[in-house]
Amino acid sequence: MLAVTSTAHPVVTPAPRATAKPHVLATQRVGTGRIEGTVEISTTLTARRPQFRIYSDPGPGSTPPPPPRDPLAAEARNVVVYLDGDADQFGDLPIDAAHRHASVAQRDERFVPHVTAIARGGTVEFPNDDDVFHNVFSLSSAAGPGGFDLGRYPKGESRSRVFHRAGTVQVFCHIHQDMSAILLVLANPFFAVPDERRHYAIEDVPEGEYTLVGWHERVKPPIVRKIRVTAGQTTTVDFNIPLPQGGGGGRP
Repeated sequence: MLAVTSTAHPVVTPAPRATAKPHVLATQRVGTGRIEGTVEISTTLTARRPQFRIYSDPGPGSTPPPPPRDPLAAEARNVVVYLDGDADQFGDLPIDAAHRHASVAQRDERFVPHVTAIARGGTVEFPNDDDVFHNVFSLSSAAGPGGFDLGRYPKGESRSRVFHRAGTVQVFCHIHQDMSAILLVLANPFFAVPDERRHYAIEDVPEGEYTLVGWHERVKPPIVRKIRVTAGQTTTVDFNIPLPQGGGGGRP
């Protein structure tokens, strides 16, 4: 008797289909918190730098404006508080227009404000509010290859510049040697300038651990604080910034 060999294929049970894991960075919203505090300046201001004029007739800047009632509060406006780190560290977050656009006026033969913070890729306008010609230029590497020069232009005109590199940009006027300003171009949008009450606030910060920087042009290196931001909470960080005695310094 012949043996019969079965040719039936064995039944194979398909393996359960793997459930796709979501892209955490792409779909999961990270909770955000808030950073706030006050900025104190621990020294008094030094005297103003002398002004050098090339015009024979007095202009708007020939008589400097009266000093502020509270010079320390005014100097606090030259402080920038920001989170250290590239934008990639914070994920794909939108940057609002307020952090991508700023204006530095030429008024009373001064740049107003003296210190301006802006996110990388932002545009700064330089309107001329004076009755004399002004010029805006910079040789800083953060301003781009060769810096920039906006040329001479009269009252009522405004020229602008886009800043693509993070860093410090020192701005001057070829016509008025005592005019200067500083642009702090930052790699992320999490920064603030103290108000008249020396208070600052940085909103909508993704939770995590960061280095918070208190920057002033005359304080090197800047003051840093290690902080943690918790979603739905406010992290309070106060800065006391001791300015070195003598010389330099921008005008508030």
